[in-house]
Amino acid sequence: MVTHFRNILLVFLALCAFLTRVNAQETVVVPNFWDPKAVHDRPADIPGKIQFLATDGYPPFVYRDAEDRLTGFNVDLARAICQELDTSCSLRIKEFSGLLPALEEGEGDAIISGLARTDDLVERLSFSDDYLKLPARFIVRTGKEKAFGADAIAGARISVEAGSRHEAFAARFWPEAFLMPFDTVEAARTALVKGDVDAHFGDGLSLSFWLNSTDAADCCRFAGGPWLEPGYFDEGLSIAMRKDDASTREAINYALRRLQQTGVYRELYLRYFPVSFF
Repeated sequence: MVTHFRNILLVFLALCAFLTRVNAQETVVVPNFWDPKAVHDRPADIPGKIQFLATDGYPPFVYRDAEDRLTGFNVDLARAICQELDTSCSLRIKEFSGLLPALEEGEGDAIISGLARTDDLVERLSFSDDYLKLPARFIVRTGKEKAFGADAIAGARISVEAGSRHEAFAARFWPEAFLMPFDTVEAARTALVKGDVDAHFGDGLSLSFWLNSTDAADCCRFAGGPWLEPGYFDEGLSIAMRKDDASTREAINYALRRLQQTGVYRELYLRYFPVSFF
């Protein structure tokens, strides 16, 4: 009986140790771009309907699944915004070049398609709070991620895409590193896979997709960061509206904060970004 109990105990302890390792490996960092202590009242003037405009063919943001159904992070986020506001919601697909004219001509109320905040557009449109930022990240060979930190950058061979903001940032802030520019992002990643460099520095979002692909073959992991330095990587994804449409902007900003507070944003992030880039 004692031996049998001891065997059960050993199996139980082994299972607990295994589950602990799995949970540690599967911990995913979900970013929060809103002040958790801020209190915001529900706007008094909420639109009865919000017509979103977007471009498809950009997974995981807006794309069509195997059954030709429109899906993606932006699609579900727009739906969640309208549910939070208790207002009707629709999504109209346009060519990217047609998004701005459609908004300005009243065919839609908000563009949720990664429209960049250029100086020209900031004067013509208003933008919501960022709902997703795009940090820079390091990746290193699997097993070396814990040893790679600020002290390890000095003297490290780091691959970057030539002419990119990542190269410019690294050259400015880590002059003691050995930067190795490559003509393409693919070549810079391959250099890490082959062991020709110690780390690769690039766009965190793109790297998260690559790390989860068969091309990466579980070779590498994120290490250090994320980097959101103003002037380099601080511009994120937001929703664009007409300049005079303050009620829609205020309603959307309120909904975005509520989605973070209620955990809906977390659920969407984990659904579409299983390898977090934060």
